[in-house]
Amino acid sequence: MNSHHIQTAEATGSVAENIARLNLLAPESTCSTDLAASPWDTPAGYGPGASQEDQIPSGYPVQGSIPEEYLKASDEELDARIVAAKATLGDKAVILGHFYQRDEVVKYADFVGDSFQLANAALTRDKAEAIVFCGVHFMAETADILSREDQAVILPNLAAGCSMADMADGPSVQQCWEELTALYKDEEDDGRMPVIPVTYMNCSAELKAFVGRNGGLVCTSSNAATVLEWAFERGRRVLFFPDQHLGRNTAKAMGIELEQMPMWTPRKALGGNDEATMHDAKVILWHGFCSVHKRFNPAQIAKARQEFPGVRVIVHPECPMEVVDAADEAGSTDYIQKAIAGATEPTTFAIGTEINMVNRLAAQYPQHTIFCLDPVICPCSTMYRIHPGYLAWVLEELVAGRVVNQITVPKDQQGDAKIALERMLAAKP
Repeated sequence: MNSHHIQTAEATGSVAENIARLNLLAPESTCSTDLAASPWDTPAGYGPGASQEDQIPSGYPVQGSIPEEYLKASDEELDARIVAAKATLGDKAVILGHFYQRDEVVKYADFVGDSFQLANAALTRDKAEAIVFCGVHFMAETADILSREDQAVILPNLAAGCSMADMADGPSVQQCWEELTALYKDEEDDGRMPVIPVTYMNCSAELKAFVGRNGGLVCTSSNAATVLEWAFERGRRVLFFPDQHLGRNTAKAMGIELEQMPMWTPRKALGGNDEATMHDAKVILWHGFCSVHKRFNPAQIAKARQEFPGVRVIVHPECPMEVVDAADEAGSTDYIQKAIAGATEPTTFAIGTEINMVNRLAAQYPQHTIFCLDPVICPCSTMYRIHPGYLAWVLEELVAGRVVNQITVPKDQQGDAKIALERMLAAKP
């Protein structure tokens, strides 16, 4: 296991037991902790999920059947086949594993990180002909935009998507933009645009191209404040999508009033707002959210503080505003990693983000007590669709000289999307 890996094998079980023991919350829930069930028992082509209500969005990529040998293979056999395929491919393939990916997959990754860290990490492997992205669809698209034309980006399971990204689609955003453009067309020209579009990294390449084409840019949870500052230098308002919570939390921390952050609900005239509200707006928030981070609530934090006086609560800014306000700190996955790594004394951490990452941190830093605020242990169900069976399949296909599940962003989107990403890169926090 190389230096880019996070060692995870030993503490996962004890961490899960600790979370159950804490019993911080006991809500009625549609989220299951039984993640060991066979992924092949779920609807054809979809892969395993964590929520009983998790549905395939209409028009979403569907993963076709893979050879039965991968469905019947034991964990040990899949492990041997993946290791052998990696050894045969050598530098010709690089495997990327997102922080939220399951341990059974991330242990094979050459790099582990967030979506943009991984897309950039792949660029450091000059000899790689294939980039195998163990994440979700929008991440693989970003890697394709930034990679060379002679490199193939592969998503092991095409059904590994992002429910948040699906909440903002091209036609809906374009309709919103046309309504806003018409509303603001008579505003006095002071050299700034009436509205600047900003999209979170968690969106399709189509929407990254949209913001690049219309004077906007992409943001991450790490540089969202810097991006909003960039936008306000050039525009009077910001249209922020798809995650309302990151937009609201970031703008509020910058001193923008909640009344100046109306919600835009697709398929409603002016997003469900009146003209006066939209003219007074500073940040227009799209009605989108992360299904995992939406689960966290202030009651979980209160219970954690009661059970563990002095606990340090850190949550992701995709959490609702009330959760961010109740926490000690809010930050990106990279921020959470660095905060725990930088703690010099044994500390109790209650973390509000996806469970696979929390368990991995608990295993890596046994000197601390680290647990997830949500005891139901709800992982990113779409990320969880990448099973070792899919990884073994795509790697062995590469060994045979065949590229399967290649993600290719249309040429007419690549240029504008890259502009939006380059602007984001220049917006350093």
